[in-house]
Amino acid sequence: MPLTDHLEELRQRVFRSLAAIVIAALASLLFVKPLVKTLEAPANSIHFLQVAPGEFLFASIKVAGYAGLTIALPYILYQGLAFVLPGLTSKERRLIAPAVAGSAILFIGGLIFAWWALVPAALNFLINYGSDVVEPLWSIERYLDFVLLLMLATGLAFQLPVLQMLLGAFGLVQWRKMLKAWRWVVMSAALAGAVLTPSTDPITMLLLAVAITALFLVGVVLVALTDQFREQVS
Repeated sequence: MPLTDHLEELRQRVFRSLAAIVIAALASLLFVKPLVKTLEAPANSIHFLQVAPGEFLFASIKVAGYAGLTIALPYILYQGLAFVLPGLTSKERRLIAPAVAGSAILFIGGLIFAWWALVPAALNFLINYGSDVVEPLWSIERYLDFVLLLMLATGLAFQLPVLQMLLGAFGLVQWRKMLKAWRWVVMSAALAGAVLTPSTDPITMLLLAVAITALFLVGVVLVALTDQFREQVS
């Protein structure tokens, strides 16, 4: 197709993706209060306050927006695949489609890991630290920002194996060289854990750093399998 037709198709697919996010977010607004109560659950007995007019309203819109993005993610990936796949070779199609599917699965896995491990660990540390000095009364908006940001950052960090596999498939990295650089990876994972965790507590940073290191090793295995697959095909 001419370039203008490609741009028009891209515009339509971006518009459809944005529309899907908006529709999913509006639908999530109908259930936003149960969602907020679910997000409050890890804080146990903490009392949340609305310290400004409309604070809970804006916090609810944020929660609905994050929920809408998560719900619409499969459709967004479908639109991306539909735009990219026609221009790829058969070998590239066999690689890209599983990579995109794996990316979605890893993102959901990152959200689950953050909810199951990182959020409780961070909140437990923050609640117990100084509990004998101050009584914790938290702003609902800042609490939700903290939880949602931690979950989103973890979901993005879980994309590491997919990124490694794509780089390996295009011959930009080799699994043996990646494995030799494990010391730098551990240091980078520790730094990423410190940057991505909004609570900055050592337990959460350690958990995320260990998870990133494990994901890196998974990515090394995927690159090795990709190399073996390319050798068999060629």
